[in-house]
Amino acid sequence: MFFNLAWRNAKRSRNENLIYFLTMVTAVASFYIILSLGQQDVIRFLRELESSAVEKLLTTVMPMVYLCALLFIFFLVVFANKYQLECRSRELGLYLMFGMKKKRLFFQLMMEGFITSLLALFGGIICGSFLSEIISLATARLVGQGIITHQSSFSIGAVIWTTIGLLLIQALSLFILGGKTFKREVHQLLYGEMVKKQNTGTASGGLFTLLVGVILLAVAYWVALKHFFAAGGAMLFVAVLFGIAGTLLFIRGLARLLSLFAGSIKNKSTKGLYTFTLRQLQENVVCKYVSISVASLLMMFTIMLIADGSSSIMTYRKNLSRGSSVYDFTVMGDDMMVEQYLSSEKMKPYVAHLNRMETGKIKKPEAGSINSFVDWSKFRAEIVQHLPSDVVDPATQDTGSYTMAPDNPPALNILGIIDTGSYTPYLVPASTYSRLLEASGETPLILGEDEAVFYINPDFIGSAQEDESSMLDEIFSKAKSTNTPLLSIDGKPFFFTSSVTMKGLTADKNIRVTSALIVSDEVFEKYVDQDTCMVYWHFCIPGETANEKGLMKSIMDANHLLKPSGFVYESYLNNFGRQLFYVIAGSYTSLYMGFMFLIIACALLSLQFLTQMQATKERYLTLSMLGANHKQMKKSINKQVLWYFLLPLLLACISGSVGLFAMQKHLHSSQAAIVQSYPLMFIMAGSVIVVLVIYAVAVAQTANREIGKLKWKINS
Repeated sequence: MFFNLAWRNAKRSRNENLIYFLTMVTAVASFYIILSLGQQDVIRFLRELESSAVEKLLTTVMPMVYLCALLFIFFLVVFANKYQLECRSRELGLYLMFGMKKKRLFFQLMMEGFITSLLALFGGIICGSFLSEIISLATARLVGQGIITHQSSFSIGAVIWTTIGLLLIQALSLFILGGKTFKREVHQLLYGEMVKKQNTGTASGGLFTLLVGVILLAVAYWVALKHFFAAGGAMLFVAVLFGIAGTLLFIRGLARLLSLFAGSIKNKSTKGLYTFTLRQLQENVVCKYVSISVASLLMMFTIMLIADGSSSIMTYRKNLSRGSSVYDFTVMGDDMMVEQYLSSEKMKPYVAHLNRMETGKIKKPEAGSINSFVDWSKFRAEIVQHLPSDVVDPATQDTGSYTMAPDNPPALNILGIIDTGSYTPYLVPASTYSRLLEASGETPLILGEDEAVFYINPDFIGSAQEDESSMLDEIFSKAKSTNTPLLSIDGKPFFFTSSVTMKGLTADKNIRVTSALIVSDEVFEKYVDQDTCMVYWHFCIPGETANEKGLMKSIMDANHLLKPSGFVYESYLNNFGRQLFYVIAGSYTSLYMGFMFLIIACALLSLQFLTQMQATKERYLTLSMLGANHKQMKKSINKQVLWYFLLPLLLACISGSVGLFAMQKHLHSSQAAIVQSYPLMFIMAGSVIVVLVIYAVAVAQTANREIGKLKWKINS
């Protein structure tokens, strides 16, 4: 009988309080998703490439995220159980009146909570498994470029830890709330406590509070936009404090405006329940303005985190492309041993276009000399002439600092490259670069003894490379036609060769050489500093092997063959994995915490609205006695719910937009990169709206069901 009673009560609670059960299911799904991260397709793939970084992510970062989620969801479950117990206060009082011991009643509540938790676990794990599978497929699709094979992401370990986490917070919350509930007298449980009268303040006080809130928010926005990194980040902390205080005061002052608005429009005051709706909404905001402000701040963080996570995936997707890379592997070690190993029978099926590339810096002048072997003055003067009229030569400024970015004018980026690496530039022999061009299907490079190529790493500036190349080709062609050398090395004039394709020198995008002079082999041997020389062996996967096995599978096979060699090597796949890890670590955490904040905000608003309605539902009974019908009261409830969710959301959208603009301005270097993330941002925005609508509908249905009970009470 004890179990049957607990089962019936748990079933009734689930049916009558959808928010409670929905919160529990959401908690389970959230736990499961973060705990099953190690089974995601992308993480499995990364284990082979960045095993130490992935293990650190899964054993250090993710447990901290799990503990944070556990703490957040604990408060959610406390709120949900508090509302549940308040709804059942009269029922619990009757149990005690009929002689049930408090200890037995407490165990009954724990049993009900256990039953509800098990059902929530079942539903949440199903939802979490489905969402985890979708996330795994979507991420592999977005950043995996078709190389990551799909496997089921279901995790037994995630199920176990999810179960432990939920049962722990459920038991702890019921223990805390049950103790508080049973300390109350029986008559308090039966008839409730007197609702405290809320001081809504005066009209002038409310307007003053609203004005102060607007001023504080404006100051917070200004600091975030103009002084993001000022004082070592201290000003950003100030902006956060001003933003929190401004949000609290704005919501508090807005409640008073609702009261003024209710009494200002006379032609609507007698239509339906217009005035009653606004008065109820005002009291809800006044009573719960702290909770509403917290929900608004959480929604703001949701907007920023989800947008940031989405942009990380979409913008880094371009970085994960092959780009200008030609070689699949770069190997370093003893020349003879490397060549012998790469020419062996086991490596032969995976090696094509083997190229020994030697690079080094130009010799330094004699001790005490401040001059360089290279004279860039004529070339630099030409570049300065191509600066826009509103851009000043950085060398004429006191700071002399350079910032190279895709959004900069091409001439400014070139000046930065020249002035920061002109004293001892890197030299690259023409023969090795010619073989690199051949490997990529380009025309081989042939240079005379008085010719040079100004090399810029194509991955260094990114999308602006085409603009720089066009400007340089124009300058070099003009100088060639007028027989004007723009460069001299040790007093010998050199002509720059135009229209040379720029390719990555190694398989690794994190190349050590950002700019260099490509010169003939004789000039290289004469002027290179032997102490700075580095030798790299590069090769590509043969076309027939790539066609048979697939490029990425072939690279992974070659990677396994190179591991026991003891050589230091880098592959295109290693670089791909490193970049992909940054995407996953950042975007997964941002998106997860963003949606976690959203769920907390929605559940907080829902439970606070329903709690306040429980305290004031007798007013609807009075309305029924005065002639208001159920349809009118339902319409009033729906409007209250709509604006109760919209008020914090609208403020969150404004604050979140400012935050996003500040992040874009100070943390992201390219507007074009942000634009690429818009499609996924719209999808995420749609997901946020769906979550908000689900909670709002659930709140409205629960509130309307309570109104239906009052109607039955009148009829009886």
